[in-house]
Amino acid sequence: MKNIKYLIAISALFVASSCEDYIDTENIYQKELETFYKTPTDINEAMSGVYNAIYTVNIHSEEQMAANLMDNMMFGGGGADDKTAKWVDNFEDPAEDTYHDMWLQSYKGITRTNAIIERTPDADFSTYFNTPAEAENFKKQAIGEALFMRAFFYFRLAKFFGGVPLVVTFDGDRKVPRSSYTETYAQIAADLKLAIETMPATPVTSIPSSSYGHANKWVAEAYLARVYLYYTGYMTNIEKQATETLPLAGGGTLSATDVAAYLDDCMSNSGHALVSDFRNLWPYSYLNIAAGTTILPWAATENLSWAGQDGLTSRFGAGNKESMFVQRFSFGDWGWTNGNIYTNRLALFNSMRGQSLVPFGEGWGWCTVNPKLWGGWDDVDPRKKGSILQVGQADQRTDTYAAGKGDHETGFFNKKYASLQYPTAAGANVGMFIQLYDWANTDMQLMHAQDFILMRYADVLLMHSEITKTATGINAVRQRAGGLPPVGYSIEALKEERLHEFAFEGLHWFDLVRWGDVETAFNDVIPVVNSGTAANYTAKYRTETKGLVPIPETEMRLANGNYNQNPGW
Repeated sequence: MKNIKYLIAISALFVASSCEDYIDTENIYQKELETFYKTPTDINEAMSGVYNAIYTVNIHSEEQMAANLMDNMMFGGGGADDKTAKWVDNFEDPAEDTYHDMWLQSYKGITRTNAIIERTPDADFSTYFNTPAEAENFKKQAIGEALFMRAFFYFRLAKFFGGVPLVVTFDGDRKVPRSSYTETYAQIAADLKLAIETMPATPVTSIPSSSYGHANKWVAEAYLARVYLYYTGYMTNIEKQATETLPLAGGGTLSATDVAAYLDDCMSNSGHALVSDFRNLWPYSYLNIAAGTTILPWAATENLSWAGQDGLTSRFGAGNKESMFVQRFSFGDWGWTNGNIYTNRLALFNSMRGQSLVPFGEGWGWCTVNPKLWGGWDDVDPRKKGSILQVGQADQRTDTYAAGKGDHETGFFNKKYASLQYPTAAGANVGMFIQLYDWANTDMQLMHAQDFILMRYADVLLMHSEITKTATGINAVRQRAGGLPPVGYSIEALKEERLHEFAFEGLHWFDLVRWGDVETAFNDVIPVVNSGTAANYTAKYRTETKGLVPIPETEMRLANGNYNQNPGW
């Protein structure tokens, strides 16, 4: 079974509550701060608690879901009673605490990283390893990984909320005001820079499969570039304070040249690479093999072969050098507390509403795809049909799709993260991952064990092109996409490439914001079907929000005037 079972098992050791403090008060049950963090097992358990904080109970607090709902290339969708998705799509707040779980979980993760960062340097691991060098590398990896994860959580907060309270010590004052946007990003950048300088430069080909999904030096380098582009873009295009440098907490800045050098290092030394075919990143490319029969003829014709999602020694695919950092998912059970948060709900919520087809199964019909994307995408690009599921098509096995089950129906759904199923020997349609991993509960809501890719190597290449203003990275990605002809560098070419390469991966919304395109991207009138009735739909972005969501009202009240609410909310 996948590593997530271990995360679930140990997460009870790291329980946090916000009942008294309005950010997070950490209570470590069964473990004492002064006696824990002494052995590699302690560190591994603590780090698992850090990663566990990525998961949220409220679906709107899940980063990729929130970002896709706000993206102009996806609509609210759902059923007639799914009003919250439609409200978020129109930049209205469905409830006073819509994003509270994102806030709470991020600060839980931050508190846990602070403990590791503070306690690990004093630990002596020499008796647990064969050589002093191995012990030292373990310590450096642990500290660097915790630094990265602290930056990851603050970046998640900053992208959605802007400047947030900065707590960088385990016992630091939680009752502090929000830091400025610039101060928040300076802390993120400083943590990433130190993480890069601390973690060993181990190529991914030498990293054990047990560490798949964990951060490393190369992931930190890639994220530093993402943070640089987002900060400089947001300040220049949203705040109208043009800048080309990223500040560092404690002083100093990083320039485009500095960040490009980190990407050069990642490209030259990490061992990461593009998979041979874009479509091999997505598990639908494994359906024919998994089912033992040709369910998708076009996948067989194109000789697709899933790269897998368990690192370079995947039990299913050929090995995936492109996925750099992922959110691991597994299954769940209704008998567990919050038993559905470890299944990939993006695949559940984005799939076709009320349509249990083979191989693309049933979901809640959120985030229907804007037909503008389909219509403006060249058919020769295999990423088009590799990313978008078109209904009513025999070759997609959607020819029996019955319209009218949901709202904002456009005839297009997210194929990258979709419900996948095929018949068992007994003839029952059961989820692909359920069958692959031999899980007992076949509930369609719990069957999505597809990892969500937070960072992949294609982004390293495209960020390198954007920062250096060269076309090399763009054309490497285009060459992988069925041999598309090379182009010269322009920001327009870069934008189009990012849209097509990363559609529905939770990145396009943030690209719209940082480029300043968000202010003009929501003017289209789109024909849709709402529960069987034809209608026109236009998402209404509100410029006064500056691309931010509201601070949860619970936190505002607990702060007792210490916070100012974000503009427009």
